[in-house]
Amino acid sequence: MVDCLFCKMASGQIKPDVVYEDDELLAFRDIHPQAPLHVLVIPKRHISNLNELDDTALGGRLLQTAARLAAELGYAESGYRTVFNCNNDGGQTVFHLHLHVLGGRQMHWPPG
Repeated sequence: MVDCLFCKMASGQIKPDVVYEDDELLAFRDIHPQAPLHVLVIPKRHISNLNELDDTALGGRLLQTAARLAAELGYAESGYRTVFNCNNDGGQTVFHLHLHVLGGRQMHWPPG
């Protein structure tokens, strides 16, 4: 997608603070972190939101990557949160599927 911020990151046009990358996924630090750990895990191919994700293997890889990163970065033991925001009412602001991985502070419920 031409004007998609995350597609530009996935293609290398924009350089985020990368913590993980493979052929299908890119993970990078959020520029407006809401916790000491705030990483976004995205598929490199454009998928607008969770409603459009029709690849269960890719969905599993997103979640497994989030868990692995939380462990590698030292947050698995104390706990972390994963969040997909979907569309406007769900809080999605960049319309490229992304999984938030947050940790390093007490998470409250409901999230708001």
